[in-house]
Amino acid sequence: MKNKWRYKQLSEEQIKIQHNLANDLGINPLLAQLLVQRGINNFEEARKFFRPDLNDLHDPFLMADMDKAVDRLTKAMIKNEKILIYGDYDVDGTTSVAMVYKFIKQYHSKIGFYIPDRYTEGYGISFDGINYAARNHFSLVIALDCGIKDMEKIAYAAKLNIDFIICDHHTTSETLPSAVAVLDPKRNDCFYPYKHLSGCGVGFKLLQAFSSKNDIAFSDLVPLLEYVALSIASDIVPITGENRILSYYGLKQINTSPSIGLKEIINVCNLSDKEITISDIVFKIGPRINSSGRIKSASEVVELLISNDVNFSRKKSEILNEYNNNRKNLDKNITDEAIQMITNDKEYHKKKSIVVYQPHWHKGVLGIVASRLTDEYYKPAIVLGRSNGMVSGSGRSVQGFDLYKAIEYCSDLLENFGGHMYAAGLSLKEKNIPLFAAKFEEYVSENILEEQTYPQMDIDCILQFKDITPKFFRILKQFAPFGPENMKPVFASKKVFDYGTSRLVGKEQEHLKMELIDSSSENVMNGIAFGMSEYNTHLKSLQPLNICYTLEENNFNGNTTIQLIIKDMKVENENF
Repeated sequence: MKNKWRYKQLSEEQIKIQHNLANDLGINPLLAQLLVQRGINNFEEARKFFRPDLNDLHDPFLMADMDKAVDRLTKAMIKNEKILIYGDYDVDGTTSVAMVYKFIKQYHSKIGFYIPDRYTEGYGISFDGINYAARNHFSLVIALDCGIKDMEKIAYAAKLNIDFIICDHHTTSETLPSAVAVLDPKRNDCFYPYKHLSGCGVGFKLLQAFSSKNDIAFSDLVPLLEYVALSIASDIVPITGENRILSYYGLKQINTSPSIGLKEIINVCNLSDKEITISDIVFKIGPRINSSGRIKSASEVVELLISNDVNFSRKKSEILNEYNNNRKNLDKNITDEAIQMITNDKEYHKKKSIVVYQPHWHKGVLGIVASRLTDEYYKPAIVLGRSNGMVSGSGRSVQGFDLYKAIEYCSDLLENFGGHMYAAGLSLKEKNIPLFAAKFEEYVSENILEEQTYPQMDIDCILQFKDITPKFFRILKQFAPFGPENMKPVFASKKVFDYGTSRLVGKEQEHLKMELIDSSSENVMNGIAFGMSEYNTHLKSLQPLNICYTLEENNFNGNTTIQLIIKDMKVENENF
């Protein structure tokens, strides 16, 4: 499916701000344009953007119930109660558990952790988990990245004299669980200034508040920021405001002094000799951490993340790597099956959404498959499987369309659901699948906008090759860390030509290694276009191309150059 290129435009007022920023900062107006697009309007905001500062983190006590949470945790430690750290089985949940466990363990020995089984217990607080806490005499449970909708489970725990502190970041219902404290910046009555923390981020704010109240130096918390950075990247939350600060310093920790367990994961990812970025976490580290909960038990990854034993960590990391390889095979096979089902559906082209189900599909990879289907067909997609007598699955959405609201519209047919705008999970009875698919399609078809039904390539600005100087790139690198709402800038250049040395590369000659020029200068720009071999003939005919790309540093044989990572190309008569 062809991308439509969409150019970000500045208003007249924003153009004035752009010029002021360029003058005040002494930078290329195109860089100032990128700042304005990111909501930065003056010198002070630019300073905070380019120089993230831990001192700019918000007071954690601005979060509703934070005082109650700190008081209850302090009481538990003073009275030597047993504390259980409970979390979801994904990256956000497991990093949260590892972080909070590791911190409290320094000051309190009666502590354990619990991760529910994805297949037998499902998402969120489980009755099995509460019964485990009761059997083992835990009187306080700190729930991380889950719990906000588990009213019945929390009420059950209270009958067993088990208190809960909930640290969640998912969308809340009107009614909150009857926990001792419910920490969630998305609560309607919570006036915490930043609403987009990850679950691990909310857990970090609890530790920050506890440390403040108990005279523990903030510097003691800084090593734990590696876990927060892992969660921010993997949970696809905006990298703005407080998340930008937390991820910036978390990446610094990962790149300078990672914990023993994380260092071994980095090694099996073959990343030990490079600077780790958000992208590396999303595509390499995160999937390996996730694979434990998808294939076997997420408790294994928590054991790894809190380990101080190099040999144990090395062996566990190698096991995670194997899990990840198994996961790749599973999700490829299921994706192929799902595509075949969609292809065989005669009504498919009339539909604005995708709902596919096979009882044998492995629950652990359904979210990945949903993501692949969304990329392939550019429609909101729900992928369902069955385990333990219940159908459950995951959904992914297209740019701008609120998947959570679409699923919420079908809530009368569901047993459980939760999630975000772009990713959600749900469970339902098998008999309700046709009704759900119809109602989901009804909502999507009535609410999706025309521009949300085809892929778009958002272009930040148009560059000429003369603009791509070492100084330009040096400042551009300071826009990192990149992620949602601060994505790596995408540039377009018009009427570029082959320098004469571009060539096909790759095992199947499927990629284009490009050397390009334009009319603005004598700069020859190196580029790589993955999977775009079909443009080679046009390139060799010396006809102009329009390209869009990101800029990256390429290190080869000790030489460092600026490289274009081509995202899309169009011939001159196509839409530019």
